[in-house]
Amino acid sequence: MPRLVRVPGWLAWLMCGLGAAVAYTVMPYGWVSLVVSTAISAGSCAVMVVGTRRNRPAAACNWYLFAAGVATWILGDVVYAVQILVGSAAAFPSWADALYLGAYPMLTVALFRLTRERLAGGAYLRGNLIDSAIIGVGVGIVYWTFLIEPVVTDSSTPVLTRMVTAGYPTVGVLLCAVITPILLRRGPRSPSLWLLTAGSAITLVGNISYTLLPHAVDPIYLYAGYLVAYACWAAAAAHPSMARPITGDRDSLGRSRLLVLTASTLLVPAVLLVQGEHGGGHVSWAAVAVGSMALFVLVATRMSGYISRVDTQARQLRDLAMRDDLTGLPNRRDFEQRAALAVATTSCHMIMIDLAGFKHVNDRLGRAVGDQALVAVADLLRQSLRDGDMVARMGADEFAVLVHDTLPDDGQIVAGRLAEVLRQPVHAGEHELLLNARLGVASSALPALPSTFSIAAGDAIGSVPAASLAVPGVSLDGAAELIRRADTARYAAKASGGQLVEYTPELDERAEAAERLGADLRHSLDDGDFQVVYQPIIDLRDDRTVAVEALVRWTHPVRGPVSPAAFIPVAEDNGLIVELGEWIMRTACRRLADWRTTLGSGAPLYISVNVSPRQLSEPGFPAVVLGILAETGLEPAALLVEVTETAIFGGGTAVEAVETLNRAGIRIALDDFGTGHSSLGLLRTVPVDVLKIDKSFVDEITEPGRRAVIVDALIHVCAGLDLRAVAEGVETAEQADYLRELGYHYAQGYHFGRPVADPLTPAAETLPV
Repeated sequence: MPRLVRVPGWLAWLMCGLGAAVAYTVMPYGWVSLVVSTAISAGSCAVMVVGTRRNRPAAACNWYLFAAGVATWILGDVVYAVQILVGSAAAFPSWADALYLGAYPMLTVALFRLTRERLAGGAYLRGNLIDSAIIGVGVGIVYWTFLIEPVVTDSSTPVLTRMVTAGYPTVGVLLCAVITPILLRRGPRSPSLWLLTAGSAITLVGNISYTLLPHAVDPIYLYAGYLVAYACWAAAAAHPSMARPITGDRDSLGRSRLLVLTASTLLVPAVLLVQGEHGGGHVSWAAVAVGSMALFVLVATRMSGYISRVDTQARQLRDLAMRDDLTGLPNRRDFEQRAALAVATTSCHMIMIDLAGFKHVNDRLGRAVGDQALVAVADLLRQSLRDGDMVARMGADEFAVLVHDTLPDDGQIVAGRLAEVLRQPVHAGEHELLLNARLGVASSALPALPSTFSIAAGDAIGSVPAASLAVPGVSLDGAAELIRRADTARYAAKASGGQLVEYTPELDERAEAAERLGADLRHSLDDGDFQVVYQPIIDLRDDRTVAVEALVRWTHPVRGPVSPAAFIPVAEDNGLIVELGEWIMRTACRRLADWRTTLGSGAPLYISVNVSPRQLSEPGFPAVVLGILAETGLEPAALLVEVTETAIFGGGTAVEAVETLNRAGIRIALDDFGTGHSSLGLLRTVPVDVLKIDKSFVDEITEPGRRAVIVDALIHVCAGLDLRAVAEGVETAEQADYLRELGYHYAQGYHFGRPVADPLTPAAETLPV
């Protein structure tokens, strides 16, 4: 049996109304047509009431008022039709006219309230009221001149008759003033509002036709149109969307509305032109004068409100353009303008701050917690400053503080206080986070900053509105230079591992040298100036080379040999380490494959390659490593990837990369163990196969009066966790013997061999380390 489709109630009633209206046009006018039209009309009123009670809109009284107006109108239809059908000549005016005219105010007020957006306090937007008034006055002048005034001034007609006759075009003007903006509204419309709009449009067309062209339209079609309007209104009340508040219009002046308002104001001169063209008959000067003044006041009020709204929006946009959305602090643009004014008028300090641990918070806990952390830091900074000082968010995890100096040491004192505050954990939701802030401080006093103007001293920069800072003659060069210097100091703090560094000219020299070194790195990487060397890893039980560690060396064509300690941090900072590290790994794997071909069983069992934190943070790094192994024909166990404690301590992408490599069969070594965070928990949470004991601990074992407590403890840790221990930096036979006695099986260092191009050939050339 086919499944029946359930039709919504509002749609069923709308279809019934349309069907009845079509049937009404083909029925002979009589009692049957009266019963059909009355049933649809009364039913529409009942559906409005039921729909309002069921959907429970916030402004239910407006729907009830609307239903009352429709009911009054329908009652007038019934009275008029009964008078006609019983054969008695309908008197004019009659009770039907009273009901019709009584229905208009209710319909007009209810339609206005149901189709306009309301403000928070329940009031309506003033612009919508003024628009309806402009349309009403313009159309009212036309109606008064050509329809209402001739009737009102006809003394041969009884006063009541004149009042009722004039009443129809008058209420028609009100209906036109309310419905026309409904048709022109902008913004989204709910299905209920669409149905209200359709019913209102049909009613407006019918009213205009009845008023201006009473004999041009067959009354049967006119009444059928009203039936359709009733059905649309009833469906609007029954639709669930009627409970939604009206939104999206917001008093906007679209092209269509502006065109209608313009046409309404031009109706006054149009009336004068029409009357002048017809022989200069009686001109309604009083109506034209009053209407013109009313239109002028309404248009001026409308434009005043519009200009005021534009000014308010412009101020809001300026504030948004100068404000950070997340923290509420001034943004970079606002800060630079205020800093420029401060640099030009007084001595000040710039403090640049970034949060070293913020990236790990985002990676481990998500951006929502990261945002909470930024808000918490912003609040701490705001509360820690003096009156008149300023803090801004410059972007991501960077903040800037502008300190106005009243004493020479104010900048250093404030910076120290901020460093102490940011050394404490911050609360982000349920989390307590240690973000390790780094601060760079720069003074506007020395060396001199660029300045192109002078301005009265004593301005309270911290309280100057952002919009007022665009002062002609104010150059941002001084502020930009001060920010750059503070940034340089912050980078120096980052590079040195410290928390607070104050700017000195020597930092610029170092930064410029690093930039030049970075450029040379790029050229040398393209020109092939790098070379991979290998240091043997020895089995202490038989002094046999079991593996090699790949290390990179750089011979600059002008500088000569450059220490890895000098260029690796630069490559890490500018990102070239990713490309350089991939080249090192590919070269090392190819070298191991060549040794296996030429030496057979005498080749190293595996090759060890260092991987930087920047490489681990690259999303596609594991795929690159596996691709190199496939390209060189090596099995995963032939590669040992060395990572540092610092690189994986924060978790996130780096740990995910290590886990992916380990699942693929590649072994992982924790390099320089004991010099980073020294967290034994890493040995349980990160898949580590080899622990490389740092040279600083190996050096202690033969020093007079020192005991190898750490080295001894670590070999027991490795044995307990089933890890292979490799001692680094073994330089003497005494150290090798001591490690052998402690139970170490593997070691590397100068005692066994320096890094060379081919450690498996005795005559291999040794490169500078």
